[in-house]
Amino acid sequence: MASKKKKMKVSKVKHSNQVITKLKKQGKIKSQRHRKKKVINRQPQKVEIQYPDRQNSDNDSVQGTDMMEMMEEDDLNYLLQSSKRNQKKKRKQNSIAAAEDENLEEDYESTIIPTQAKKQKQLLPIKTKHGIEMRSMDVEERTPKNPFKSQEANKYKKKDIVEENGVEEDELPAENDTVSESVKPLSASDLLLARYEDVQNKKLKIGVLCSGILENPEIKITNFFTLLYLMDDKSKTGFENLLTTRKLATVSLLEVFKDILPDYQISQQDFGDVKLKKDTLALTKYESSLLAHYKRYLQRLERMASILIRKKGDTRKVDVPRLKLAHIAITCLCDLLVSHPYFNFSSNIAQMLVPFLNNKNSSARETVNQCFQTVFKNDKKGLISLMIVRKINILVKTRSNEVNCQVLDCMLALRIKDVNLDDEKKLEMKQKKQMSHKQRLISMSKKERKRNKKLQELEKEMLETKAEENKQTKQQNLTEIIKVVFTIYFRILKRSPNSKLLSSTLEGLSKFAHIMNLDYYSDLVNLLNNLLENEDLGYREQLHCVQTVFAVLSGQGDVLNIDPTRFYSHLYRNLLRIHAGKNHADLIIIVKALNNVLIMRRKKVSQQILLAFVKRVGTLSTQVTHNGALACMGIIKTVMQHSKQTEILLELDQELGSGQYDPYLMEPEYCNANSSALYELAILRKHYHPTVRTMALNIMNGVPSTGEGSLPVEINKLSPEQLFNNYDGSQMAFKPAIPPPKKVQPKTRLKKRHIYTHPNFEDYCKVVANKRVCGPFNFSEIADFTDVKK
Repeated sequence: MASKKKKMKVSKVKHSNQVITKLKKQGKIKSQRHRKKKVINRQPQKVEIQYPDRQNSDNDSVQGTDMMEMMEEDDLNYLLQSSKRNQKKKRKQNSIAAAEDENLEEDYESTIIPTQAKKQKQLLPIKTKHGIEMRSMDVEERTPKNPFKSQEANKYKKKDIVEENGVEEDELPAENDTVSESVKPLSASDLLLARYEDVQNKKLKIGVLCSGILENPEIKITNFFTLLYLMDDKSKTGFENLLTTRKLATVSLLEVFKDILPDYQISQQDFGDVKLKKDTLALTKYESSLLAHYKRYLQRLERMASILIRKKGDTRKVDVPRLKLAHIAITCLCDLLVSHPYFNFSSNIAQMLVPFLNNKNSSARETVNQCFQTVFKNDKKGLISLMIVRKINILVKTRSNEVNCQVLDCMLALRIKDVNLDDEKKLEMKQKKQMSHKQRLISMSKKERKRNKKLQELEKEMLETKAEENKQTKQQNLTEIIKVVFTIYFRILKRSPNSKLLSSTLEGLSKFAHIMNLDYYSDLVNLLNNLLENEDLGYREQLHCVQTVFAVLSGQGDVLNIDPTRFYSHLYRNLLRIHAGKNHADLIIIVKALNNVLIMRRKKVSQQILLAFVKRVGTLSTQVTHNGALACMGIIKTVMQHSKQTEILLELDQELGSGQYDPYLMEPEYCNANSSALYELAILRKHYHPTVRTMALNIMNGVPSTGEGSLPVEINKLSPEQLFNNYDGSQMAFKPAIPPPKKVQPKTRLKKRHIYTHPNFEDYCKVVANKRVCGPFNFSEIADFTDVKK
């Protein structure tokens, strides 16, 4: 049998420790480390001090008892009574002195200036036999070693006091004195001088920092930190100086970024552990830091411009200086988008600016509108234009078509001419007929797939060498843009035809109608006809409807069988509503519509309608300014060049026509315009503008190309629209300038008022004038005066 193992003996201390640890784990006993240790402050022991006066107190007491036994009883009683009286007096005196001492201490404490408590530094505790003892140490305030720094600190303190309280430095108290309560304010001249000096210092600082960046941007790129800090300057230099500094820093940074930013887009790549060359590493660091500073600058501009965006229920008034700062921020964002439309964060800038097209502030709307128009005109790829148009579509859709007209007006600047949606539709039909891509891949073998892949790559490289791929991408972007634009226009026509956006919608449709699919032409014409007949539209909306219809019919819609007679009457009715006043700018709509009606579709217009429109345009030319009159006469000149039937209006004999001309009849076909003549040319022949007089004379002579009454070559080549724009006088100046009239010498006056055929009769008149007596003059002698005598 195996022998049993002997149990090891455990000491009592170890056993008790095991039991305690077990109970601690069960949570029945708390560990001692969580208990607070008692701090025993050791008190100093009292030491009794023996005074020399009390050394022989026992001997004195013995001697006193002997003296009392030797005295008599009467003397002893007297002494006892007198000692009691003296003790009472001493007690009174002691109480009075104590009271006086207390008063003295209170008076002394009140007179003493309270001293500042010394700073104490906590030291580490010490563990002694009596427990843990906490320690502390008094710390003296350090004086600055450099006396110049202390002087500068005092100067800055003085400046703060001057700026906060408006006092002069000479009036400040000394270092040991307190500031006087009565402070004299600064004069207006001193305050303006201080502000001027502060602004000049900030200007110099900003100029030095910006010039350093422009000289060597890779080395001085850290200057951006200071300039960005000045954009958010929060110093105590006054509110006006603060805004001036922020404006200067904002505009200066704009010019720096416009010069420094590259035309390409910086790619943000993480190279990781890849070792780069020294030049490549320096370039990547510079580009990353430049991009970071540019991002911070845009964030600050967005924060400054966000003041103009108000939420519902926000009735807080914004200060005028902050509004100016917001306008500067919007202008900076627009300039950056125009100068660098393909750089990083350009899409973010466009997304930020689109809501300002619907802002209540008119100047902000106009600034953003002009920015988008320049971007649309200069965009060569079509990518940024597509992104802006999509954001506008989202804005119009979210606001339920209740936006400002400038949201749609900016899209009129889109350069879309060569896009044909019908060709795209044909391509889609061809792709549907062909086999799908997946089916071709399934039917192909591996070798055929590889070969097809290589062929596609080769074709792509060939397109890149011929620069045809860029054309294809641009064409795709333009088609996407026009699709988004038509979705916006059709949504407004369908859901809110009575809104204020109808005029801008119809103007856009009239410009881009030639790109539309043929399938939508007839529906669009019927919709516009219903708007003209059923809706209460203004003259401008009616003109846009007519312009859209004739733009459709003069292009690919010429194939459609649509009778445009009803639209002729609408245009004829609204011609004379334009005058030289407020609505003179709307004359360009009539010029474009008449160009489509009388020139582009002249073969499909009857003679009566053609003569009626020419007569009505001649009447219109007398009630507009000189550029409008030139545009109207340009239309008449072009019509007369193409059709000789209109020469009947230059004849003054009314017997040639049938009936009488009725200018108040609103149907151009039945107004009998052939019985009238262009009498308005006689009025225009005496116009204040010399070019108008020249063109009126040309039309009166039958529009000759050469010879008498012909026009100069530079005027004869211009179209009616070009005449209207080139001679625009809306800026209160002639464009082009008119030469001053030539100086004409006055005619020489005759010295004598009367001419006498006979000298004797002249002498007779002088005698009569002087009242002299003379006989009658004998007229019979002169045969010339026989009639005078009678």
